[in-house]
Amino acid sequence: MGMIAEGPVDEWFSSLPKTGGIYRLINGTMGDRIRNERIGAVIALGESADPRAVRPLMDCCSDPDASIRKHATEALLKLKSGRSVYVLIGRMNDKNEEPVTRERAAAALASIRSFSAIEALRALYADADEDPALRSLVAEELHRVRIR
Repeated sequence: MGMIAEGPVDEWFSSLPKTGGIYRLINGTMGDRIRNERIGAVIALGESADPRAVRPLMDCCSDPDASIRKHATEALLKLKSGRSVYVLIGRMNDKNEEPVTRERAAAALASIRSFSAIEALRALYADADEDPALRSLVAEELHRVRIR
């Protein structure tokens, strides 16, 4: 008789979207969909805790629609995947990006806490030409994760 996992592991596994569900969400992020449907799919991927969501969310971070990029960055913050570090650095360092997206990218990088993420945050903080509000937020994030 086999053992059945109970408790948090079982809850986590049963809460994952089934194979068809996650791929429907991924397809929902594609550019030929209605904007609000795409945003809903991006948000749902962020809530999914499914590692298969990382790649399509990274792709959405370069979408022409600023709202899609913002929601994708927020979703990556929730997933905390090291695979997304370089995409998040790009969002954070893009001076043409909306401030809220840059801020969420910085928060995501601080949450990931990889070497390259922390180095990018330190570099932005050290850049005197950078937006003072963003530099202040980065200082708070570095302090929050107890790294300077």
